Amino acid sequence: MNYLGLLGGMSWESTAHYYSSINRHIRTLQGGLHSGRILLHSFDFETIALLQSKHQWTEAAQVLGEAGKGLAQAGAGLLVICTNTMHKIADPVAEIAGIPLLHITDPTIAALQQAQITQVGLLGTRFTMEESFYKDRLSAAGFQVYLPNQKERTEVHRVIYDELCQGKVIESSQQTYLKIIETLKNQGAEAIILGCTEIVILLTGLEQQAALPLFDTTELHATAAAEWLIRNP
Repeated sequence: MNYLGLLGGMSWESTAHYYSSINRHIRTLQGGLHSGRILLHSFDFETIALLQSKHQWTEAAQVLGEAGKGLAQAGAGLLVICTNTMHKIADPVAEIAGIPLLHITDPTIAALQQAQITQVGLLGTRFTMEESFYKDRLSAAGFQVYLPNQKERTEVHRVIYDELCQGKVIESSQQTYLKIIETLKNQGAEAIILGCTEIVILLTGLEQQAALPLFDTTELHATAAAEWLIRNP
């Protein structure tokens, strides 16, 4: 029997969304009392955030990889990192764990291609927006990527860590994000990638107010994970 291995707790708010979404999709697709065969390793995010802030990515990869190896030994056949930012180290994590990893950009790219969108705005942590690991995968798939300006990126990042990762949803931050989305539309973006698993917490219920369609990486990633579970009983 195959299990899905989740590396979570980064933050636990978004991990809870993953768990709920995966199980909801399985119930929708299979009906009855079906739910996901899931193994979860949940980190203390304070320790991971410290590694991020110190740019100790090699150490972080070792920590996540060893956790992934533990999930593999427990029966996981596929690994899911429940955060966009830590996909910076997706390849070494998968190598250490010794099992395949479902990269968060892959289902998002597929959804954008199906919608025939080629110009995208990207919101996420400063690591996701400013470093190449995420943008390069989008560019390689043929997308033009638009980013907020430096001041806006700083605020987007601050809201994620100081508010959303701590369970706070503040209306002024919602309005800030909506204004940034409108600015990205004016630059040429046709859609927005919510490239942080916490952003959906902020913008849920505001989709109609957003100037562009929102592609929720968390939901797309969770859906792909649920489909893998069904295909691999």
